[in-house]
Amino acid sequence: MPFATTTLPSGEAVPTLGQGTWMMGEDRNRAADEVAAIRLELDLGVTLIDTAEMYGSGGAEKVVGEAIAGRRDEVFLVSKVLPSNASRNGVIRACEASLKRMHTDRIDLYLLHWRGGVPLSETIAVFEELRQSGKIRHWGVSNFDADDMEELNRLSRGSACQSNQVLYNLTRRGIEFDLVPWSRERGMPVMAYSPVEQGALASNKGLVNIAARHDATAAQIALAWVLAQTGVIAIPKATRLEHVRQNAAARDIRLTTEDLAELDRLFPPPSRKRPLEMI
Repeated sequence: MPFATTTLPSGEAVPTLGQGTWMMGEDRNRAADEVAAIRLELDLGVTLIDTAEMYGSGGAEKVVGEAIAGRRDEVFLVSKVLPSNASRNGVIRACEASLKRMHTDRIDLYLLHWRGGVPLSETIAVFEELRQSGKIRHWGVSNFDADDMEELNRLSRGSACQSNQVLYNLTRRGIEFDLVPWSRERGMPVMAYSPVEQGALASNKGLVNIAARHDATAAQIALAWVLAQTGVIAIPKATRLEHVRQNAAARDIRLTTEDLAELDRLFPPPSRKRPLEMI
């Protein structure tokens, strides 16, 4: 069966499960395992890969480049530029460096990692230049709250934003109050980083009980919950092959109405506006 996808505002379908690379590329002794994990993800149909120039000071992008060698056309490649590089010349230099590290001629989705001191209008303008030149295919943002998105949307070409990557999992549901509805109204996917709270949810007793009903792990239930949210893309990281297989298998878990109600009791949705959380 085809794997689940969601649709960007551009109309392009992208997978709802991807592979994150935060904390990869920091130790060359682990590089072979990290490359093997990404290649197994591709074999299992997990073809969206998220990385950033910040991760491992470029090391994660090098790992990605090695992993996707010969398979670039299978991959929807996401990377991010630091706010310190968000000026016109800075973005161009950063993008060229990321392309070189990943041995590719294009990035499918290029994100501003978080807001900094450079005016958004300047960053958007250079994103559009890169898009028109073919070096990036789409652009978006990361760690933007609802008011940031409103501001972005008011700018010239701001509506061309394709995604917002934010912290989202069962214990970090604050974005459901305003950011998620705002995004859904505009058909803009939310990319959820740390969907298993950096592994902390893997030992949650309530999740363990639900997992037993599905012959799954607690981490798989936490991931399946994120994948069940409309218009959300989950990007868990995995460097162990068994963990890769478990993440991929979470796509097949179908949470019941009773499961979802129990999860809402264990991890209540927000009843008021909360500040955007980041890690």
